[in-house]
Amino acid sequence: MLGGHIVKTGLAPLLIDLMNRGVITHLAMNGSAAIHDYEIARFGATSEDVARGLVDGTFGMAEETGRGMNEAFIAGMKNDWGMGEALARALEKLPLSNADLSVMLSAHRLGIPCTVHAALGAEIIHQHPATSGAAIGDTSHRDFRRLAASLPALHDGGVVLNLGSAVIMPEVFLKALTIARNLNDGKPTAFTTCDLDMQRHYRPRVNVVQRPTQGSGKGYEITGHHEIMVPLLVWGVVEALES
Repeated sequence: MLGGHIVKTGLAPLLIDLMNRGVITHLAMNGSAAIHDYEIARFGATSEDVARGLVDGTFGMAEETGRGMNEAFIAGMKNDWGMGEALARALEKLPLSNADLSVMLSAHRLGIPCTVHAALGAEIIHQHPATSGAAIGDTSHRDFRRLAASLPALHDGGVVLNLGSAVIMPEVFLKALTIARNLNDGKPTAFTTCDLDMQRHYRPRVNVVQRPTQGSGKGYEITGHHEIMVPLLVWGVVEALES
């Protein structure tokens, strides 16, 4: 599970490497992570000066990002795609600056579920005139169901990582988990969770580390900068696989 800064700080190639190795079986992200991934793939850069843009109302008003992503959501609603799938399909049709750096596109090409979990009004693309609340809700809710469908595979040894999402993904995960357990006789249980972030937050601690592993499994909190902690984690996983 990803927050926006994981993509923004350039860690996508590490996640793509784990996908290629078969380590990551489902990739879930909040809306900001999807925006950063889309912009890096399509334009080669992301982010802006929020403080300066907020003064004159230009923050988040990029035409290409807003229109391109919202049109992808509308196409996704018409074709019964999830938000992540809709964005990946849209990227496939566009000239891209960095196709190899997109986690959404890489997951799509590898057949790995990639879901995007939007919070209405929380993303810059929701400001755009092309925004359709119906399309955002439809595609993101379909992705919520897809995440819930992936969780039974965690039973007895799976691992859940929450990388840098302080609110959205911990909340989404807890609800998806209860759906999975409701439909599978209380399973999955006996899995490991870990929250990596540069500072501690209530929701990741409670909704990822503590509650899901209560009675079985184990939860960890590891604090540090993403640019240091995520490469160390991937290094450890790759070393274990190769040895």
